[in-house]
Amino acid sequence: MNDRYKTTVDAEQAPVIEPGYTFGTITEKISSIVLTRPASNGWFVGFGVGFMLTMMMLYAIGYLFLKGIGIWGDTIPIGWGFAIVNFVWWIGIGHAGTLISAILLLLRQSWRNSINRFAEAMTLFAVACAGIFPAIHVGRPWLAYWLFPYPSTMGVWPQFRSPLMWDVFAVSTYATISALFWFMGLIPDFATLRDRSDKPVLRIVYGMLSMGWRGSARHWHRYETAYLLLAGLATPLVLSVHTVVSFDFAIGIVPGWHTTIFPPYFVAGAIYSGFAMVLMLAIPIRKIYRLEDFITERHLQNSAKVMLATGLIVAYGYGIEAFMGWYSGDRYDAFTLWNRLHGPYAIPYWSLLTCNIFIPQLLWIKKLRTSPLALFLLSGVILIGMWLERFIIVVVSLSRDFLTSSWGMYYPTRWDWMIFIGTIGMFLAAMFLFLRLLPAISIFEMRTLLPEAEVKE
Repeated sequence: MNDRYKTTVDAEQAPVIEPGYTFGTITEKISSIVLTRPASNGWFVGFGVGFMLTMMMLYAIGYLFLKGIGIWGDTIPIGWGFAIVNFVWWIGIGHAGTLISAILLLLRQSWRNSINRFAEAMTLFAVACAGIFPAIHVGRPWLAYWLFPYPSTMGVWPQFRSPLMWDVFAVSTYATISALFWFMGLIPDFATLRDRSDKPVLRIVYGMLSMGWRGSARHWHRYETAYLLLAGLATPLVLSVHTVVSFDFAIGIVPGWHTTIFPPYFVAGAIYSGFAMVLMLAIPIRKIYRLEDFITERHLQNSAKVMLATGLIVAYGYGIEAFMGWYSGDRYDAFTLWNRLHGPYAIPYWSLLTCNIFIPQLLWIKKLRTSPLALFLLSGVILIGMWLERFIIVVVSLSRDFLTSSWGMYYPTRWDWMIFIGTIGMFLAAMFLFLRLLPAISIFEMRTLLPEAEVKE
């Protein structure tokens, strides 16, 4: 391997690699999950559940196309319901993958090497789930190409002053760069799987995907250059994508939306929920595939610290919203705060505060930060809390507008729930396929963490 690529880290900061691991044993342990380990009954059950939920989602979407969005709980004044709530939630979940892959790479944080691969896959699958909702929410998804500036002879051009148009370009750019970054990182591992596979079909498939990789100094030099360029492109996208999504609300005059705290508040919340999903994936993966030597206690604790820090930023955002509602003297903002605390949606709002602020303070306790079970449960609580946050922002603000005559309530129908739960199934099915077909941990990046004395075959 090219010496320039070897990561130089302090021994205390490096992930724990048990003595005795070599290039060969690391490669064997990770690649065997894909090449030689048979699919277990648990894998078939998990994939089957995800696949059935995906089919349920497709059935609900098909019925939606036949009947229209009237089958949802969307009404006037609540024209944005589950579709936008779930869109923002899924986009947020996808942020941790790019943060781990790009920003931590540029900051030379070597602990990312064990979790970046499946975090990047998580990003792609979450963005795919998110993209479903705006497409079906427009009512005429077969005309979605109108959103793009194609050469229209009718002179129908996108309205670029609309933040919904900004979403289209921000999310599509984010998905494209994330996919390129993920594929680029897989190329050396594709070559490893190509060389180790004993099945001709797999050798051909992995050989095509490896794009002729031979591990020469020239290949490594070009790989490093392209990888760092993509990391540099992806880094501002971590901040820009959810900032643009927050503009959907912030530029509106609806009470509870029109606030300048939304961009940083949304970005922090996205990283918060993203790392929670990373832990919910990492903890079962390390247990089932016996990867405790690679996904170590240090990875869990660092991820928990990031969640704790971003959770405090989110709590600060809640505090600023409440303070400005009182300090501004605007009766509508003050009523919005009162309505959240005491109105018809008070229970979801108090549940939000409990899940996102109070319970995560347990992460100050080191014993819980290093306990896989505690982190798994806390991550689930945070994901529920962040979904409730999106629900409060979208639904509660719209349900109590400026005029009492336009007030209303939102009641999601079974079709809303079927599509939402179906996207969760789609996400899980995609993750199960990823774990079966591709290395969940970067083989070559794990090998860079070996002490120089242990670098031997």
